[in-house]
Amino acid sequence: MIGAEIGGWRAAIRQVATIEAGGSAAVATWLPASNSEPAGVETKRRLDGREVLADQIFRRTAFASGIITVGIMLAVGVFLTLRASDALRSTGFAFLYTQAWSPETGTFGVAAVLFGTVAIALIALTVSLPLSLGTAMLLSEVVTGRLRATLVSLVDLMAAVPSIVFGLWGVYFLQAAIIPVSQWISVWLGWIPIFAVTDASGAQATDASAFTSSAFIAGIVVGLMVVPTQTSIMREAFTRAPIGEREGAYALGATRWGMIRSVVLPFGKGGVIGGTMLGLGRALGETIAVYMIISPVFTINWQLLKTGTNSVSALIALRYGEASEFGLSALMAAGLVLFLLTLIINFTASSVVARSRSGAQSDG
Repeated sequence: MIGAEIGGWRAAIRQVATIEAGGSAAVATWLPASNSEPAGVETKRRLDGREVLADQIFRRTAFASGIITVGIMLAVGVFLTLRASDALRSTGFAFLYTQAWSPETGTFGVAAVLFGTVAIALIALTVSLPLSLGTAMLLSEVVTGRLRATLVSLVDLMAAVPSIVFGLWGVYFLQAAIIPVSQWISVWLGWIPIFAVTDASGAQATDASAFTSSAFIAGIVVGLMVVPTQTSIMREAFTRAPIGEREGAYALGATRWGMIRSVVLPFGKGGVIGGTMLGLGRALGETIAVYMIISPVFTINWQLLKTGTNSVSALIALRYGEASEFGLSALMAAGLVLFLLTLIINFTASSVVARSRSGAQSDG
């Protein structure tokens, strides 16, 4: 009897191996029908692939959440398009390259405010990226224990600070401290057009009042605001680098920096890109802090250190309360442009992250 059972199990194992070797999906397992049946008598037991109730609820809830999110985004786009239709019909494509903003006279466009929005966001990204990357490296690879937990909590707490607090800090503290830096940059790098600061006659400006309320100061404040968000995403990506590859790098004689360069950074590249693009989207839409710092102008100011700039969100906050029906439509058109710009950036970031999955360069 024992020999018969062993023979039956050997036959079942060979049958399973044959199914798997053939490359087909094994939907059945071949086993002896019972201990009383002789060897070679086999029966087919089908695997039950039905979802349990908890899996069905989770799948449907996740699907509904995704549909609702996409629906809200489409609803916002449709709302802005409908409300902006009057202004867009009035100006046409001139809305994209007109600098002035005077809906009452029919002369208005987003060229100046869109330029200021992008300039402030790029300055913010220039400030925040090295700070975020260095802080994420510190928290994931250098400090340990209670010190790491304390620093992580402090960085995450910075993300909860209201925008108006950053704006007040920028106006009453940072601006006075940055003006000497702006003057130094203008003196030594003024041969670069974006760093030059000139007066009405075209001469080099040296008065401190020429350097206040600039895109440079607003960009620094916004950059510090997005640092916590970028840091959190990058840190999470770095901490998920495989421990086996870390130890393998050390076993091959790599230093800590060598391990970070060859393992952590390639694995976390997707997190770096995603965090950077998320910070850029936040910088493009920042309103209160920018509104408090800048001196609004409706001309393209290529001199980033000079007083005067504007942004789409600040324009809407500035003119919303006093706008007429047509002026409100013009503001909705400006908001639609910012909405589309943000979507383009997010979709671009998604495609870049998809082509550079974390760990792709550290496998194999």
